[in-house]
Amino acid sequence: MTVSKIISNKKRILEHVKGSAPMKSTVITEQRSGLIIEMERLLVLWLDEQHQRRIPVSLMLIQEKPKRLFEALKKEKGEGSESEEFLASKGWFMRFKARANLHNLKVPGEAASDDAKAAGDFPSALAEIIREGGYCDKQVFNVDETDLFWKHMPTRKYVAKDEKTASGHKASKERLTLLLGANAAGDFKLKPLVCLAKNPRAIKGIWKGLLPVIWKSNKKAWVTLSVFEDWFTNHFVPEVKDYCASRGLPFKVLLVLDSAPCHPADLNDFDPNVKVVYLPPSTTSLLQPMGQGVIASFKAYYLQRTFAMAFRATKKDKELTLNDFWKSYNVLAAVKNISDSWDEVKQTNLNGVWKKLCPHFVNDFHGFEDSVEVVIKNVVELSKQLDLEVEAEDVTELLASHGEELSAEDLTQLKQQLIEEDDTPTPEPRRFTSKELAGAFAMIEDALARFEAQDANSDRYTKVARGVMDSLRCYKEIWEDQNNPILPD
Repeated sequence: MTVSKIISNKKRILEHVKGSAPMKSTVITEQRSGLIIEMERLLVLWLDEQHQRRIPVSLMLIQEKPKRLFEALKKEKGEGSESEEFLASKGWFMRFKARANLHNLKVPGEAASDDAKAAGDFPSALAEIIREGGYCDKQVFNVDETDLFWKHMPTRKYVAKDEKTASGHKASKERLTLLLGANAAGDFKLKPLVCLAKNPRAIKGIWKGLLPVIWKSNKKAWVTLSVFEDWFTNHFVPEVKDYCASRGLPFKVLLVLDSAPCHPADLNDFDPNVKVVYLPPSTTSLLQPMGQGVIASFKAYYLQRTFAMAFRATKKDKELTLNDFWKSYNVLAAVKNISDSWDEVKQTNLNGVWKKLCPHFVNDFHGFEDSVEVVIKNVVELSKQLDLEVEAEDVTELLASHGEELSAEDLTQLKQQLIEEDDTPTPEPRRFTSKELAGAFAMIEDALARFEAQDANSDRYTKVARGVMDSLRCYKEIWEDQNNPILPD
């Protein structure tokens, strides 16, 4: 997860980042400089990001981060700001907390670690839920969100030897958010959900249903609450229902989620055939199956495919430089690489990562096939063929950069986006209702009756009517399921 909850706190954050609304403080005992005010606005966004990524914040960290932000802003302002100083004292933090109206922010003396006891107790509780529900490994799923800097261009140290004059090459932070998931058997991967900005030029005119991913867009490229609800209702439920039918299994599934803010607390009310279980707080890094190496290996495969694409492109066109390739690499190519990279993740790995949470589901697992280290070695070899001076450490650093916290520059850009964003409300996620479906079918039947009344060729009408009803069969099944839900055993 990243900053996907910031949007839900937009009003409070905007009050602070704009500086247009008074903070709910008591007495201000000292005059704050413009740099300190700007730093505090960025710090609000950073704290929200830490919260959404479920990263505990210690007092030491919350005193260190503002100092780094202050120094970065001071360097950016340049001449005239050298004399400004900032001390991140505990007293300053308490005043900042009141000014920013952060009443729910609790900061212990030391950052809390993952709750090892809860992580140790939960698997047995989950095993009992699985036993009582009669779920097999094919019916238990996990999904997780992750950032991907899909166009992370090589930094200066990666520039090819024949491009020494190509200056100004800056690492891209064009980010998208992915939702990846699979079942515990590892034999069924869910179609990746990709969240990016609205209608990039590369996919204009392309029907999103033809993409190898589920495409959702908003200005921040976040998986929001409404995006997740829409994905669950209109994609997850139909996908797993079809999968269960193809395996001769009853349509009843168990979905294991962490407590990310974009995961609705009332998800168990959405579909009677899907039971949702939430991991205990502060256990995600220890228990979440997708976080036990699946996402890391996916990102390694993605990087490998991107370098391989660059190699093929530059070999095909001798005039094409690596810089030229990165400039032409668009989100449509990235989407294809995402889909292909997800396909590369092995079934044995998808099954093995459940070892901590559901050990009874895991077969003979001795570690990842095609480990991240192997993929990194392949990327280094591809880099050499591209005449790049890249070592394994460089690739490791590049992969790790996907999880980096937002810098002062990133936070400044995000602050500006929040200020400039219009106030168009987020549309409600689309859902089928029994009443609306019944009304739609009544209208279709009425329309067919009108055609029948006018058509002297009964064979033609019969053929058309059958084709229409066959095309609508998927909607008919949804309507029938809502009227006659299959209850778990």
